[in-house]
Order: sequence, then C-alpha cells, then structure tokens
Amino acid sequence: MAEKRVVITGMGVVAPNATNLPDFNDAIRNGRCGITHHQELADLNFGCQVAGQPEVTDEILQQYFSPLELRGLNSSGIFYGTIAGTDAWKDAGLSFSEKENPDWDSGIIFGTGILGVDKFREAIQLIDAGKTRRLGSTSVLQTMASGLSAFLGGKLGCGNQVTTNSSACTTGTEAVLMGYDRIKSGKAKRMLVGSCNDHGPYVWGGFDAMRILPHNFNDDPTSASRPMSATATGFVPGSGAGALVLEEYESAKERGAKIYAEVLGGAVNSGGQRGGGSMTAANNTGVQRCIKEAIGNSGISAGKIDVINGHLTATTRDATEIVNWKTALGSGKDNFPYINSLKGMTGHCLSAAGSIECVASVLQLKNKFIFGNINCDDLHPDIQAIISPERVPIKTKEQPFNILAKASFGFGDVNAVVVFKKTVEK
Repeated sequence: MAEKRVVITGMGVVAPNATNLPDFNDAIRNGRCGITHHQELADLNFGCQVAGQPEVTDEILQQYFSPLELRGLNSSGIFYGTIAGTDAWKDAGLSFSEKENPDWDSGIIFGTGILGVDKFREAIQLIDAGKTRRLGSTSVLQTMASGLSAFLGGKLGCGNQVTTNSSACTTGTEAVLMGYDRIKSGKAKRMLVGSCNDHGPYVWGGFDAMRILPHNFNDDPTSASRPMSATATGFVPGSGAGALVLEEYESAKERGAKIYAEVLGGAVNSGGQRGGGSMTAANNTGVQRCIKEAIGNSGISAGKIDVINGHLTATTRDATEIVNWKTALGSGKDNFPYINSLKGMTGHCLSAAGSIECVASVLQLKNKFIFGNINCDDLHPDIQAIISPERVPIKTKEQPFNILAKASFGFGDVNAVVVFKKTVEK
C-alpha cells in the first residue's frame, strides 16, 4: 500500500498570550507576551514569581462545558486541552459525531505531563480525612494520564485509536509525529493530536527548587523569558494546550478542506543519558542524529530548511542547541536558517510546549511571516560567534518561506523534530 501524504486541516490553541487561534496569530506576529506576576507564588516564597498562564474566563468555559461538567471538573489541563482540541476540530470543518456508530476513521493522540494535579491534592485531603465518598464521579477521569484524550474522544465520537503520550517537553511534537505515522501508514484518515499541561505552584514548584527559573524579573515579568539572550537566567514556567487536526491529503482534498501545511516527516530518539546527556541535559550526538533523521525522513536536503522554531528555553543550553543545528545541517555562519523561539512570549509550557509551538510554526508558514525573538536584543555572544545575528530576528519579518523545522528536547534526554512544508496545491 502506498504511503499517504499528511496535511494539517485544523488547529486550536490555549496559550498564555492568547486563547484562540486568530488572537494567537496576532499575538505572535506582534510580539505580545503573556507572562505575568503571580501573587500566589510570592505568598508561597517561590524564587521565581512569574509564569505564563492562559486567561480562560468562566464565560469561555461555559462555551465548551455543560453546567454539570463544570461542577465536577477541576483540572486546568482538561480545560485547556478540551478548548484547543474542540477548536481544532471545528476549524477543520468537522462535525461532532451524533451517530450511534463512532467515526472509525478519526482518532486522537493527546499528550500530557501532569494532569489533574489540583484534583489529586483535593483527593488526598478527602481520603486522609476519611471522606472518600466525596471524591465524586470524575476523579478518575481527571487524574488518569489519558483523561483528556478519553474526554475528547467521547465528545467527538472518534472510533480510531484514542490514546495519550507523555515524554516531558517533547510530548506535543511527539504526538504530531505519532499521528502522522498512523495516517501515513493508512491506519487512520485523520488524527487530532496535541498536548496540554496543568498550571500552578504544584506543577512549577519542582523547577523552582532546582533553581533553573529566573529570580530577578519578578517586577518585570514580560522581560523574564529571554531565549538566546546574554541576560537569560532560566526558563519561565507556563501552561496551556495546542491541537492540530492531521488528515490524509486525499481525504482533505475530497471534502474541500482548507490546508494549512503539509507534514513532510520527522524523527524521535533519545540520547540515552550517555555521552554528556543526563536527565536534564541532551546528548549532543543524539540531538544531531534526530535532526539529520528528520531531514532524511522528510525527503529533503538540509539546505531546504528556511526557518527553525527551536526548543530554546533561555538557559545555558541555548547556544549548544544552535551548535547542534549548525553541525547537523552543515551550514555556515551566514547561510544558517532563520531561528526563533516562542518561549519569550509564553514561557516554557512544559508538556504543552511542543503542540503550542507547532501551531505557531504552522501559522508562520501559512501567513507568510517569521515572528521575532522578543527580549533578545542582546544576543548571547556565544551565539553571535557561530551564526550571523541577522538569522535571529528581533522583530517580525513579513516574508513567505517554504519549509520549517520544529524541535523539542525534553527531560530524560529525549528529542523530537518535525518538518512542515507550506500549503500544498489542491
């Protein structure tokens, strides 16, 4: 059986700087930052008291959840993921299956890192107090890793594979590649893919304890996340969700769906926490192999990549990431692709980062712009030494391009790279 082409026909996003797709497109194009000060973190004596948290109001929630559902749900990750996933499905022009039989051709892979942490806390308090019966009927849904994919599967009536994945910061990008593989092999016609992450001190506290978050921008939150900057002092934690509908090209063409971009291919691997790799640092050889394999699997040459949307978290690893890209691509200082990081505007949304950043990457391809790297007007000298500063745009560049490579590198020395191409001709 011939391998299928895979395209993107719908997207949804809930990010710290916007909670719907049109606003998100406007936010990244104009460099709008969604990082704010959180008094709760200050009251709990966090060193880093700023974070990226989506502004999801009660009015927004009422558009996606029934009053009964809202009484039982207490999981920010499920809220974010349901909104992003539902919006992506609608954006693709797909209907909710009300038939007795499910849609056997459609599936879901929606990943997470931590889901239902506030519900866990509530459950522990009730159980310890001997009040287990007060847990409610949704406690399992909200605290199992596949809770969101199961919830969306029921709402949308999907009858193909409905599952989750979890691989730290690579989760969302990995989910895209898992859905791509399923469609490419002919096992599904369309897959809703994405990832989400809860917000709050119980999610972010461990990172604060590791002292890898910035402590010196509590009074200036929009300046705190500084990928590739000489004054970067750590990543700002964030949360949210991103979602994409992947579809077999022929199916999309047959139903007249709009097409945002094509997924050419990608790769996932691990550095094995060897050769300089560890739980928190990547094996550089593993990263370079992942990039090269993604390019090879996409059927292109390294020189065809116009833009890189990097992982680039505003730590000491930023320069190393660019060295790995330069080595893998075999590029010179002046012909390196344009490179940007969304995290200056959103912070690091952890397991939601990859999917939110994939949405941002595809919007750039579709709408012909390369968003700027805010807070990077003092490019780190180690980066200036290896690539031309003009390849790290500070302001948005309004220009079309053809191919973008998006990377995510996560805790546990795990890597994922996906390659997107601008809209194919119908």
